[in-house]
Amino acid sequence: MLQELLLGARALLGHRFIGMYLDGSLAIGDFDPGTSDIDFVVVTDGQLPPQTFVALKTMHEQIAAGASKWAKELEGSYIPQRALRHDRRPGPLPYIDRGSTLAMVHQESGYWVIHRHMIREHGVVLVGPPPQTLIDRVQPAELREAVRGILRGWWMPMLLKGPLLQNSFYRCYAVLTMSRMLYTMRHGAVVSKPVAARWAQEALDPRWRTLIRDALAWSQHVAPDLDQTLAYIRHTCEYGDQTQADAEGR
Repeated sequence: MLQELLLGARALLGHRFIGMYLDGSLAIGDFDPGTSDIDFVVVTDGQLPPQTFVALKTMHEQIAAGASKWAKELEGSYIPQRALRHDRRPGPLPYIDRGSTLAMVHQESGYWVIHRHMIREHGVVLVGPPPQTLIDRVQPAELREAVRGILRGWWMPMLLKGPLLQNSFYRCYAVLTMSRMLYTMRHGAVVSKPVAARWAQEALDPRWRTLIRDALAWSQHVAPDLDQTLAYIRHTCEYGDQTQADAEGR
C-alpha cells in the first residue's frame, strides 16, 4: 500500500516531489497492527496548485477503495520544504486523516511542532534526503510548550466528559497520551506510548498504575475507568499549568 502511495504521489507531483517519510508509531517503534494507523509526510517543492490537490485527492480515494487492510489507515500531509524547515504552524496544506479523504487543513501548532521533531529525529526515509537536512532542530522547550498547547486546546475540554471518552478504546488512547505528555514535560523529549506508560507506572503516584495497566491492554473488557481517566487528564493539565508558571517565573 505504501508503494502504491509513493508511486502515485511521485507521478502526480513530478518535479515538485522532494521526499516521502514515515512518521508516528512506525517511526518511533511502537507500531501495533491492531490499533495503529500509518503516518506519512510528503515534502514538496512549494505550494501545490489546485489541480494537483484534486488529483491527489482522487488518488487517495482510489487507494482507500483497495483491498489492503491498511487502505483506510493512512494519516499524513503534503507540506512545502520551506514550511517544514521551521514553521511552528504552516498554512493550510493537504492532509488526510484515517478513514477520511484528503482535505486542506490548517493544523494546530502544537501537533505540528511534535511532528517536525518526530520526522527529524526518527523519520523513516522511503525516498528523499535525510530529514535532518530539511528540518531545523526542535528544542526541548519547544516540545514542552507544544504539549501544553495541546493540553489547553484539546484535552482540557475533555474534562467536561466529552463524548469521545465514552469510547473505551479512546480512553486507552487518552491515558497513554497523557503518560507521553507527562514524559515530554519532564524530560523535553518524545518517546513511544508504551515506553512513556512504563515510565509513568514507575515514576508517578502509584494510584495511576492500574489505570495505565488497563490502557496498555487496549481491551474493551478491562477498559480504563472513565472517572479515573478524567482525573489523569486533569492531573496532566494541572502539571502543564504548573510547569508553565515555573518557566515564566524563572
